[in-house]
Amino acid sequence: MVGVVLVSHSAGLAAEAVALVRGIAGVGPPVAAAGGTDDGGLGTSLDLIEAAVRAVDQGDGVVIVPDLGSAVLTARLLEEAERIVVADVPFVEGAIAAAVAAGAGAPLADVLAAAEEARTVRKL
Repeated sequence: MVGVVLVSHSAGLAAEAVALVRGIAGVGPPVAAAGGTDDGGLGTSLDLIEAAVRAVDQGDGVVIVPDLGSAVLTARLLEEAERIVVADVPFVEGAIAAAVAAGAGAPLADVLAAAEEARTVRKL
């Protein structure tokens, strides 16, 4: 199953986003948070993102969903073609779409595509 990692500048935001994703997508798909810095501050940590990727990687690939700025830049350091991809998507909507697709057993490319569709979903 494809894993999903949520990267935020805030550990609390990442953890709560994971809780929301699990509440909607269920506990089946592997989802992990990588938020904040190693010392608990605001920012991003390559070490925390790497640990989260390892935690959710079941051999079918990992989609990383970053919030903004340095989270995107740091996550892109881990990209590996056809194994670890960074999704350019709205944080919450993209994470939910990715996890739902992963939970349905979709392959990496389809999980990424599902997350990317979240960009086109209007709220009103």
